[in-house]
Amino acid sequence: MSGQARVVIIGGGFGGLSAARALKSAPVDVTLLDRRNYHLFQPLLYQVATGSLSPGEIAAPLRGVLSRQKNTRVLLGEVQDIDPVSKRVLLADGANFEYDFLIVASGSQSSYYGHDSWRKHAPSLKSVEDATSIRNRIFSAFEMAERIFDPAERRSWLTFVIVGAGATGVELAGAIAEIARQTLRHDFRSIHPEEAQIIVIDEAPRALPPFPEDLAQKAVDALAKLGVQIKTGHIVNEIDESGLTFQGQDGMDRLDAKTIIWAGGVTVSALGKTLAQRTQGETDKSGRIKVGPQLNIAGYPEIYVIGDLALSLGTDGKPLPGVAQVAMQEGTYAAHSIVRKIQGRKELKRFKYFDKGNLAVIGRWAAIADVFGMHLSGRMAWLVWVFIHLMYIVQFQSRVVVFIHWAFQDLTFSRGARLITGNAESEEEMSSRSRGAR
Repeated sequence: MSGQARVVIIGGGFGGLSAARALKSAPVDVTLLDRRNYHLFQPLLYQVATGSLSPGEIAAPLRGVLSRQKNTRVLLGEVQDIDPVSKRVLLADGANFEYDFLIVASGSQSSYYGHDSWRKHAPSLKSVEDATSIRNRIFSAFEMAERIFDPAERRSWLTFVIVGAGATGVELAGAIAEIARQTLRHDFRSIHPEEAQIIVIDEAPRALPPFPEDLAQKAVDALAKLGVQIKTGHIVNEIDESGLTFQGQDGMDRLDAKTIIWAGGVTVSALGKTLAQRTQGETDKSGRIKVGPQLNIAGYPEIYVIGDLALSLGTDGKPLPGVAQVAMQEGTYAAHSIVRKIQGRKELKRFKYFDKGNLAVIGRWAAIADVFGMHLSGRMAWLVWVFIHLMYIVQFQSRVVVFIHWAFQDLTFSRGARLITGNAESEEEMSSRSRGAR
């Protein structure tokens, strides 16, 4: 590496990768650190979890993506600590890297609101491993129901509960409903998969809070046509291996379900908490670090925090949402800001987020879109969703493969990646969940 300014980027997600790409021709030495060797297209993780796509189709090796950037190196490692005084990043294996500028895009993790014991019984969807584990649970549930004759026990295996009625929860519910009512309807002899119950529970007063109310209602109506039940205004009190207990308008209730998926809130990573402590940065209740108009931590103009970790305010004074397009725009802004500082040019004006809208897909030819003030639903919204997601996938080859899979699935309802895979640990978990079913 040369004697140019050293830029260290932590995280190869949407924000970190956008920052690295924006520094392609800059007079800097870039080091991108990530504990994974790939960029993951998280918005499509639910399609891995429901057998539509394979992990390799929504992930791209970071080295391959950045191979033509001669000023950039990609290193595999987990950042454990940051010393803002000596301007040094420390890895879990003891390695350390000095920086002149630091971009922290370490993302978020699922929050169980103080009930971490629920994680074992209700996995969340934040990684490839999570997605394949959930895929195992979904398809194994139908397999277990096929060999059980007790009606009550069979019903519990054919009941799928998703906690969280945001975009992820709604998309998962629609996909599982299509699996039950279309993909698997001719595959079994003892059960009728289309009789499966798919239930979405959320304490919010309505589903899809970020969307306009009219679009959210259209999504709920589309899910109802697929047989999905939406229970809003319900608070989950307990989750165990047999089901969950929740508080509704009529008091406490119990739902027996062998497959529960967590699509609730998020919190910052352990590194985010460490950075906040080291910099004495102000945080919100979920741990996001408050940044200034230029995305810096107060007192540390060389440290940029972007993406899910950043508490960045929009021009309306409200916090920006933790979505991919925010992270991408923040990453590009941070990169341009660093270049201007190196060149001694006037500092950029405050970061302004350009909202391109929100999208959520419900099922085949069904979606909702709030794009540039237009409220779209049905087939038109679905086409917009397909186009935008294909364009955001990093590798061209993956775009082609995903498009072919989607086209084939919409014609046949087939899901080619519905494999049940796993290791000894997942088999042990399955055995635990099936006790009493024999």
